[in-house]
Amino acid sequence: KEDATDEEIINIAKDAVVHENIIGFSKKYDTVLGERGITLSGGQKQRVSIARALIKNPKIYLFDDCLSAVDTETEEEILNNLKKASENRTTLIVSHRVSSAKNANKILVLEDGRLIQEGTHEELNSKAGYYKELYHKQLSEKEN
Repeated sequence: KEDATDEEIINIAKDAVVHENIIGFSKKYDTVLGERGITLSGGQKQRVSIARALIKNPKIYLFDDCLSAVDTETEEEILNNLKKASENRTTLIVSHRVSSAKNANKILVLEDGRLIQEGTHEELNSKAGYYKELYHKQLSEKEN
C-alpha cells in the first residue's frame, strides 16, 4: 500500500524473511530491482512477492507455488508468519510440497485437474493414497 510506514514495510519484509537480504544491499530499501538494478535470486523474488501481497492486506491471499525456491527452514519460518498474517482471511496455497500444505484447515489433492482426495493433513496421512505416498516420499528426501 502506498501509505505504508517504514516500520510496516520492515515488519512485512521480516515476515516474508527477506529483510536481511534487503539490508545487505548497498542502498537497502532504496535498491532498484530488475533492469538497471540488481537481480534477485528465485527465492528472493518469491519472498519479495510475498511481502508485496502481505503489505496490501487483502481479504483473500492466493499463493501459487510461492515457496518452491526457498530452503525448508525458510519455508517453515515464512509459513508460520503467513499463518499469523492470514488469520481471519481466506488463504489458498498451491504447492507441490506437502510441507507447505500440512497446516491447512483443508487440503485438496488434485491429479490431472481432478479432485482425488481432501481433508486435513492428519486425515489424509492416516489412510493409503496419493497424499500419504507423497508425504512420505518428500519426508525421506528431506532426511537424505
